[in-house]
Parts: sequence; C-alpha cells; structure tokens
Amino acid sequence: MSQPSWIADAVFYQIFPERFYNGDSSVNPPQIEPWNSAPTRNNFLGGDLRGIIEKLPYLAELGINALYLNPIFSADTNHRYDANDYFKIDPYLGSEQDFAELIDTAHAKGIRIILDGVFNHCGNGHYAFRDVMENEANSKYVNWFFVEDFPVKSDPLDFNYKTCTGCYYLPKWNVYNPEVRQHHFAVAKYWLDRGIDGWRLDVPYFVNKRFWREFNELVKSYGDDKYLVAEDWRNPNHWLEDQLMDGVMNYTLRDLVLAFVAGEFVDAYQFADGMNKLTEEMPEAHRKSMLNLIGSHDTERVLTHLRHQAEKVIQAFTLLYGVEGAPMLYYGDENGMSGDNDPGCRAGMCWDKREWNLEIHSTVEKLIQARNVSNVLRRGNQKLVALNTDTVLIQRKLGERGAVVVVHRGKGCNIQQNSIPLKHPKAIFGTPSVIGQTYRLDASHPLIFEGDIEPKIW
Repeated sequence: MSQPSWIADAVFYQIFPERFYNGDSSVNPPQIEPWNSAPTRNNFLGGDLRGIIEKLPYLAELGINALYLNPIFSADTNHRYDANDYFKIDPYLGSEQDFAELIDTAHAKGIRIILDGVFNHCGNGHYAFRDVMENEANSKYVNWFFVEDFPVKSDPLDFNYKTCTGCYYLPKWNVYNPEVRQHHFAVAKYWLDRGIDGWRLDVPYFVNKRFWREFNELVKSYGDDKYLVAEDWRNPNHWLEDQLMDGVMNYTLRDLVLAFVAGEFVDAYQFADGMNKLTEEMPEAHRKSMLNLIGSHDTERVLTHLRHQAEKVIQAFTLLYGVEGAPMLYYGDENGMSGDNDPGCRAGMCWDKREWNLEIHSTVEKLIQARNVSNVLRRGNQKLVALNTDTVLIQRKLGERGAVVVVHRGKGCNIQQNSIPLKHPKAIFGTPSVIGQTYRLDASHPLIFEGDIEPKIW
C-alpha cells in the first residue's frame, strides 16, 4: 500500500457544513437564527450541502483542490458528531441527491472530498442505542455499547454507560463486537461507493489499532488514492505505519508555527530544530501526506490566537504553505474571521467582502497560487535553518531545483543575498527589497524564492 499520489499536490479547505453557506432555505431547521448570530453550541444558522455546491467556484478561484467536511450524517446537534444514522444525510443539510451533485460538481472542478468518520461514538438518538434504552437486555444491540445496568439512564448528570470523554449524549461503540465493526465497515463502503476520496477519522486513539488496520484494508481496496488521515494532537508517528494511516492532522506543527510567530516561548533556532526533528522522526513515505493546519473547528481562530495582528497571521500562513505536507485552511480564516475556541470558532462564514481583512485574503490567495505553480513547494524535501533569533528559512529541494521560504518575525533586519542558497533566485511570493548585497526583511512581507540549487550549500 502507498499514500495517495495526489496528496502532495493537495490544498485543503475545511468546511463546517452548518456554518458555510445557506443555499437551500427549504431544508432550514425550524429554530434557525440569523446568519450573523453569535455561534453557540446549540444554535442553527442554516448552512447546507447546496450552499457548498454554490460556493465551489469561490473555492476553485482561491486555488483549493480538496475539501474536508465535518460530519454530514443525521444527528441532533449543529456539529453532528452525534450521529443518529450514518447512512443518511442530515435532512437540514439536504438530500443524498444533493450530496451526489456535490461530489460530481467538485470532481468536475478537480476538487476531492473527504468526510469526517466518527466511529468511536454515536449520538444517544442513534436507532441502536434507542433500542437498548427501550428493550434493555432483550435488545439485539445491547452489546453494541457499554451499558452498566438497566434501566439505561441518559441524563447529563446521571448516565450509566461509557461515553466519549464523559459527554452523556455520545455513547461509546463497542468496537470489539464484530457486529459493530461490520456496521462501521458498511458505513465506510456506503460513502466510498458514492465517490468520496477518503476519511478523516475522529478521535482514533479511543479505538484499537486492529480495527483501524481492517478499516485501512477495506478503504484501500477502493484504490491507493483513497486518503486516510487521523486526528491526533500528540506526536503523530505512531499512526504512520503501513496499512494504518496515510497522514495525521499535524497539530504538532501548528503548535510550533504559532509559538514562533507569536514571539513567545520559541525563537527561530528552536523552531527550526523542532520542525527538523518532527520531519526526521517521521517515516519519509508519510511526510507529504500529513494534513498541516494552523486552525480548525477545535481551536480558536488564528487571528484571535495571534491577538488580531495581521502580520503574524501572514507569517503563520507563509510557513503553512511553505512546509512539506498538505496545507489545510479552516473556512473563513482566509478572510480574517475571528473567534474563540468552540463555539466561537464556528460562526457563519463571512461572505461580505467589506468585512474581510483584504491583506490576509490577498496573501493567502497568493500563497496558494505560489504553491500550486511550484513542484518544489509541493513535492520537495525539507530542512529549516535559522539565520538569527527572529528569521527562519524553509529550504525545499526537488532534484536540481530548490525553493526558499523566508519568514522574519521581528522589527526588520538585513540578510546577505548569499544566505539564499539558489542560483539566480526568483521571487514567486513577495517583492524583495534589495540594498546592495542584502535583502531587507520585515515582519509584514515574507518571501519565497525558487531557482536552481547551489550544490555545495545543499
């Protein structure tokens, strides 16, 4: 088995479906609130699959060629990590016909789609769990869950079954039960048969690896181009094995990037060392299959994290699109949306350009363009070098070609032109300020160069 070849060229965009765009008012929830309402854990704003279809041209123009969708299956919450039926599209999102159109339209535009697979737990409204509550020990599903006694209590402060992280409405599947495994495998097949390009797997560390190896075997029977990526906030390497996962959501990279650009805890030398160690410890075959991010539905918005300092956001995005692995953009971060952690990071997508941070948007657009036109940025190997405490170079190499990403977080400095180890370097992002034999750097204007390598330096 090998990792999907397309992942090295992927530029991902993460969509929280309920909050992206309302394209079909006929499927609105009855309790819908205005689109610009403050996000809560319980409110609905009306985003749907038709809205994603309508906004595919926006994503294609931005340069996106892969989507990760948070859960879309029938559930009771706006986040839908509490599935009631994995074989049905949530009616507030649309129909299976809408989903088929989304897949076909996205693929026609060269955009792949992976879905969120939640196989550790379901919702307490799931038909199997409801049957256990009703029929107790006589339920044919009684061993699909970890129920301690009867009657089943499903109260926020008084419940008697295993859950996901103590959340009463998320009963934990008994994945050791062969019937549960077959249910999960049937779910995977059902949506693969409908054209999805892979799965992002929620909290996989709560499920045994034998299950995931069987899951991998099933998914890869559809072809090596199907992508499997695990959620994990820790060191990713224990997932990066043959017949397990192609990649991992790279929260370790996120921590390093944000610590460096924030100017706290990590200087350029520590950042370079941390990134080089992360790369060196990672199996080489998986390095380009990592899903790199600086924001998600489980974090505060990057602009909020960086205290609304646009120049630092630009630095962070430059690092994201300059490193090895598939970069992922969380919806709205390209426009300077702000918000604290869940639920603050899950506001309705801002479509009013008058409210966008146009500097951030323009920068992200140009960074994606630079990556999409550069084989070196997409497929080159990587090493980081610190020039001083505030300046780092990402050096990428592919054959005889190289690319160098320069990010300075301080108040400005000069570096020698020969610090860029390329013959006749050409800027593919940013406009270099040249003074004699030096480049003048400042925090607001990162640079990316490409050219033939200097063999003695590389």
